[in-house]
Amino acid sequence: MSAVASPPHVDTSPRTLVVAIGDAALILLFIALGELQHGYDLLAQPGRVVGTALPFLIGWGVASVLAGVYTLQIYRSLRRSVVRTALAWVGAVLVGQALRATSIFHGDFAVTFMLVSLGVGLVLLVPWRAAIGYLWRP
Repeated sequence: MSAVASPPHVDTSPRTLVVAIGDAALILLFIALGELQHGYDLLAQPGRVVGTALPFLIGWGVASVLAGVYTLQIYRSLRRSVVRTALAWVGAVLVGQALRATSIFHGDFAVTFMLVSLGVGLVLLVPWRAAIGYLWRP
């Protein structure tokens, strides 16, 4: 018997694809709004936008699977959906900030940006996931 727990099973239904696309769209919206707020032109500097988004998308990819936000069970409890989404976003931000602290991505580990990322991401993702959880509950 293995001492390491395996990540929760990812549901591969069309419903989960819609949710994952919505999650990614909201994360990209967060990045786009931040880039615009700081005076960057999204169309003139697409490499910068991608470089800012990738650490958070990678973080979300890892943390969301580990938190089980793409399992069938997530739709059975609105509370579970909200809590796991929030935990996944916290994990995504920590991974994203850690990646930004490397030479691979621009930026660094900035506490202020981490706090803003946490707040804005939670404001975007949690209501979205609560609505999905409410509408698609069994």
